[in-house]
Amino acid sequence: MHRARWAAAAAITVFGIGAGNAQAEPVTGRATVIDGDTLDIRGQRFRLQGVDTPESAQTCQDARRRTYRCGQKAALALADKIGSGTVSCEPIETDRYGRSVAVCRLGALDLNGWLVEQGLGLAYRRYSTAYVAQEDTARAAKRGLWAGTFTPPWNWRRDKRSGPEGQIGGTAAPAPPAAALGTCAIKGNISRTGERIYHLPGTRDYARTQISPKAGERMFCSEDEARAAGWRAPKS
Repeated sequence: MHRARWAAAAAITVFGIGAGNAQAEPVTGRATVIDGDTLDIRGQRFRLQGVDTPESAQTCQDARRRTYRCGQKAALALADKIGSGTVSCEPIETDRYGRSVAVCRLGALDLNGWLVEQGLGLAYRRYSTAYVAQEDTARAAKRGLWAGTFTPPWNWRRDKRSGPEGQIGGTAAPAPPAAALGTCAIKGNISRTGERIYHLPGTRDYARTQISPKAGERMFCSEDEARAAGWRAPKS
């Protein structure tokens, strides 16, 4: 009798594990860029698997030692690449923040690998070696981050005040300027005091800013459009 109960419990446990690991169906639709390695499709967050891009507030240096916001650059470049296209994200697992870790594609293009190959992010070896070859390509070409010096995002998160000793990089030509935003992803928010403020993908308050069209808030396709409509950038 006891053996029968144990066998039944074991069967339930094994079945539960298998069911929990079953791969979810891809989610497809218009994507909003939350930051360089996080997308949102119809309210569902996707953390791009195997890639780690600089944080929104993180800065790096180009070959001429000029400081630029490398986290914001990654987010803008990703938004520009996606444009108004349809993105499909294939969930692999769920991380500790409740986000789906996924491989996301724009048509046949693997966006995770594209970010790494463009030097906008690094292969996240701690969790995956899927994009090591793309990182090697970007490093050899001194593309993006590899054109200057930077602190790996995981080190930056660990210690936001990492000095030059925590940086890596090369000394090639300057990194290209940040890509223009090619999709209507700029959030035009109205503050409690009535101020009209726009937020770019990858900036500090972007992810937590909610847009209410009923309140007169809206999305913009470019900073020029936002400013022309009476919105301003956040004060630093």
